[in-house]
Amino acid sequence: MLGLMQDRPLLISSLLTHAERYHPQSEIVSVTCEGAVVRSDWAGIARRARQAAQALRRLGVKPGDRVATLAWNTHRHLELYYAAAGIGAVLHTVNPRLFPEQIDYILNHGAAEVLLLDTPFLPLVDGLAGKLDHVRHRVLLSDALPEGRADLACYEDLLEAEDGMLDWPVFDEKQASGLCYTSGTTGNPKGVLYSHRSTVLHAFLCCQVDGLHLSRADSTLLAVPLFHVNAWGIPYASALCGAKLVLPGPKLDGQSLFDLARAEGCTFSLGVPTVWIGLFKYLDEAGLQTRDLPFERVLMGGSAAPRALLERFHAAGIHAFQAWGMSETSPVATVATLLPHHRDLPKASQIDVLARQGRAMFGVELKIVGEDGAELPQDGSASGELMVRGPWVTSGYYGGVGGQVVDEGGWFATGDVAKIDAEGFVTLTDRSKDVIKSGGEWISSIELENAALGHPAVEAAAVVGVTHERWQERPLMLVVRKPGAQVEPGAILAFLEDKVVRWWLPDDVVFVETLPLTATGKLDKKVLREAWRDHLVRAGASAP
Repeated sequence: MLGLMQDRPLLISSLLTHAERYHPQSEIVSVTCEGAVVRSDWAGIARRARQAAQALRRLGVKPGDRVATLAWNTHRHLELYYAAAGIGAVLHTVNPRLFPEQIDYILNHGAAEVLLLDTPFLPLVDGLAGKLDHVRHRVLLSDALPEGRADLACYEDLLEAEDGMLDWPVFDEKQASGLCYTSGTTGNPKGVLYSHRSTVLHAFLCCQVDGLHLSRADSTLLAVPLFHVNAWGIPYASALCGAKLVLPGPKLDGQSLFDLARAEGCTFSLGVPTVWIGLFKYLDEAGLQTRDLPFERVLMGGSAAPRALLERFHAAGIHAFQAWGMSETSPVATVATLLPHHRDLPKASQIDVLARQGRAMFGVELKIVGEDGAELPQDGSASGELMVRGPWVTSGYYGGVGGQVVDEGGWFATGDVAKIDAEGFVTLTDRSKDVIKSGGEWISSIELENAALGHPAVEAAAVVGVTHERWQERPLMLVVRKPGAQVEPGAILAFLEDKVVRWWLPDDVVFVETLPLTATGKLDKKVLREAWRDHLVRAGASAP
């Protein structure tokens, strides 16, 4: 017997329609690439999204077609989130931080015929001229075109020609809505194809109290790029609950984020750890305090959050926590939330909990498996590859790249090595490709890095496995010192001695000026491993 409930599809356009009707005056603040601050609201975004949808149709965009963007966090990019998906097309966000060769591959593989780009990326696109086989229309997300660029269309001109009188079409909620490519640290980037259903369900997660706790009361500084896994679902969740959204444009430096957060009274922000490291660097150099920040909550993701960052926020009364996920999980799969019996613990013990990657949200299933594929106990001790499945987890890559990526039970192998305790809290110990295998035993590079970041002289740290004549691999630590700090390798090692087991201690500590980052703001350990692979051999390594 079927229930007598109406069967209405979960469509992204319904989120915007809801925001327009019930939260029309909730603000959207955007810093453009030209530096102007544009103030709008959900009603204004909805109106312009309909105009943009009409413009896309006029350019020949049909349901299922990809609409590519190379753009920062601005109101125009937000409008396209809804315009493209709303007419049944697929918004194909492209990460401009990738190498030109990767962007070339992604645009050709995605086969978008329309490319919309911010002005700073015009030289990048010009450099790819003649290589983009499918792109027929290039649209500049700007008020006007540069002199002599008749080969481009102007976004504002396209919108001005439309009346916005459009009814969003209704179609199957399983239809594709967005396409986002992995960062491609090994091989070509792979496309993850989201559906309307998966995206709307994920938006509900963000608004749960045990999720990201996003609500109408929030003013959210979105420091996660809109080209990075749908900005962690916040553009959709903000429409669902009517939250104010603050879009910082291209300026993600510490001072710009601080000034914007203060000016807009931001209660919530989210970003990768390197964003917060940069923010604290600015505060320290400017003589400001963490308590000068307006935030009530800060979410970290993308890579494991160093405990020192969590401690600094909490010391100022800001609830910092982290979530885990990846492009293939839309991305949020777990969130670190204190359980009732944690609330009476000392602050240090609470941070012990928040330093984990959290527990699975409803709909997400997790398990860990050994090298033989057998499931391991969730006792907080056993460590294995993390597997995931759920309604917003990928079932395969776009175009069939990589072949079958889930097993017969529908489980997706994440490539993360993790522990899960009896309460369901996940602790990442490493990426499978980054874990250091020394004499048959595993050493977590993440735990070593996070411990080192607790030293007052350390601004950034990376640990990689390098060749060792006896143990095959041993850890090498690369450290960026804070400006003006004076510290020697021995002091770093002494600081680590009571924080990790002795045989985990790095065989050497090397000070460097900078550390390479991937296009998503993570440490690029592939580059570091290649550059430092023979360091200990050249130095005449001895047994630890």
